[in-house]
Amino acid sequence: MRTEIDYNQKKSIRGAFGDELVALGEVNKDIVVLDADLSCSTKSDMFAKKFPDRFFNTGIAEQNMITTAVGLSLTGKIPFASTFAMFATSRTYDQIRNSLCYQHANVKIIGAHGGVTVGEDGASHQALEDVSLMRSIPNMTVIVPADYEQMRQAVRYAADYKGPVYIRMSRIDVPSVFDSSYKFDAKSAVLLKKGKDVSIFSCGDILTEVLKAADILKKNNIDAEVINVPVIKPLDKKSVIKSVKNTGLAVSVENHSVIGGLGSAIAECLSEDFPARLVRIGVNDTFGQSGTPKDLLKYYGLDAEGIAEKILEKLK
Repeated sequence: MRTEIDYNQKKSIRGAFGDELVALGEVNKDIVVLDADLSCSTKSDMFAKKFPDRFFNTGIAEQNMITTAVGLSLTGKIPFASTFAMFATSRTYDQIRNSLCYQHANVKIIGAHGGVTVGEDGASHQALEDVSLMRSIPNMTVIVPADYEQMRQAVRYAADYKGPVYIRMSRIDVPSVFDSSYKFDAKSAVLLKKGKDVSIFSCGDILTEVLKAADILKKNNIDAEVINVPVIKPLDKKSVIKSVKNTGLAVSVENHSVIGGLGSAIAECLSEDFPARLVRIGVNDTFGQSGTPKDLLKYYGLDAEGIAEKILEKLK
């Protein structure tokens, strides 16, 4: 992790996906990429330009894209299938469940434009249920990277891992929390800041808002522990319980519905292994709407001020 985070310098998580695909393609001829006519948005077009014979645009036919990817995997290829998270998970659920995960096919699904930070495209394109859908399917690993470096390393991990993987990435550029010294570990959450009053667990593009919220809490004499959870499934239960044993209060923050995502995973963990109070911060069982990412984060209470305010209310 960087000792100091420059919140004004931002990098593209989608760009990390494109960059790493090209790097992987240089050394592994079995890497193939599929996209559903959105390669400019997902950044899989970077691979397409470099390796046109290993790129397949299936058109706006996401179900066909998944089944084609499964077929390619059965011949020994390592397919990355990318499109918007909204279409990658809900429109293709049957194919992912029955064709992909049921037979543990070696396919990597990349869902772009997750959460309300999609912005002006509105509710029809803002996936708020995708993590819930994917983590409910047996054999699926679910990863939600927080910045450029974590995304880059998550893509490399997925290429090496044998089995289904879903990686969710956001549309907006974000500050870099991690640098090249960071090592992605699918089995471990990342302790970013130690604290004694509350444990804040977060994933994805909302992480920097959580770190800023911790600074606001500090000014209110609340010492927050901040833990990044890039892998939602399988969840690092050991780190969750260790932190909450220390603070007594858990808070989950995610750019996703509070139902079925990170908050639900932590709730399940605590209720079974270490009963403790949990506050879930996310989108409260509603659809998104059109607006700028900044305005939508504020509206849903997912900006730093909104997160800190909710935590202070609960601590009172």
